[in-house]
Amino acid sequence: MKTVLVTGGAGFIGSNFVKLMVKKYPDYNIINIDALTYAGNLENLKDIEGKSNYTFIKADIRDKEKIENIFESNDVSAVVNFAAESHVDRSIEEPEVFLTTNIIGTQVLLDTAKKYWKVNSEDKYCKEYKSGVKFLQVSTDEVYGALGKTGMFIETMPLMPNSPYSASKASADMIVRAYHETFGMPVNITRCSNNYGPYQFPEKLIPLVINNCLKQKDLPVYGDGMQVRDWLHVSDHCSAIDTVLHKGKDGEVYNIGGNNERANIDIVKLIIKTLDKSEDLIKYVKDRPGHDRRYAIDNTKITTQLGWSPAYTFEKGIKETIQWYLDNTEWIENIITGDYANYYSNMYSNI
Repeated sequence: MKTVLVTGGAGFIGSNFVKLMVKKYPDYNIINIDALTYAGNLENLKDIEGKSNYTFIKADIRDKEKIENIFESNDVSAVVNFAAESHVDRSIEEPEVFLTTNIIGTQVLLDTAKKYWKVNSEDKYCKEYKSGVKFLQVSTDEVYGALGKTGMFIETMPLMPNSPYSASKASADMIVRAYHETFGMPVNITRCSNNYGPYQFPEKLIPLVINNCLKQKDLPVYGDGMQVRDWLHVSDHCSAIDTVLHKGKDGEVYNIGGNNERANIDIVKLIIKTLDKSEDLIKYVKDRPGHDRRYAIDNTKITTQLGWSPAYTFEKGIKETIQWYLDNTEWIENIITGDYANYYSNMYSNI
């Protein structure tokens, strides 16, 4: 049985991926590790917690001893690394947390995988690995920096991150690449555009706006709201990662995009209209430092070389997403207390 270790599998994208893998590959053993910080939520995984091919272990990827024990006990053959601090606003407030988790945590995973996967771990010149092993690093298009009004991110572009978050992810990408070049480790890196869909923590734009609309609260919009992002449904992202895990060429980077460029303010107004609320709820706030103006993904490589393509149009995806949050208000209520309430108050104290 193939054993896939998914890190950060209780978060938004990670939990959606874990559920896909558990249901699609009953002959795989899926191990999910998560430190269960503020964005990790085991409620996301309730519908698979009893499955025989699924195991959850609470662990921090920076804990080398714990990670080695997991590899030792479970004969791990693949790692899909979602575990990361991921919100730009939080990285501006607490960059150290992002650097240690996103960079050192990735290095711990790589070192452990190298130790258990190399045919001769004592020989530094050995580049031969067990058959079928792979380390897949889940990254972000934010590592490329910002685009002008035209152009798209391609895999060969230089990395020019503009926030502590994106800098930490770019650093992790470079470490993953170095382990491939220096040690011969079978790796892939995926870089996705903005995800949306069910189980997304409500600090992110779409669930934040939906929740605030339902509560008749102000809708904070940074600057003029004309920041443009490519929007990717989380189910499409997960299917792409599955494709790269099984078909990706060792050492390659694959961009994953949804072919859905939208300005933030247009997303906000669409949600307002769908929920029959007033645009008077919109409150423009001071833009955050280093806010990139535009991202756009060219996903030609993964579509032509690996045969993947997004299944969701934005119109279909956003309709389903809004409905999911309407149907799961209890899930939101369980999240928006405590730490999130304090965070929200701190971030948007000027509206």
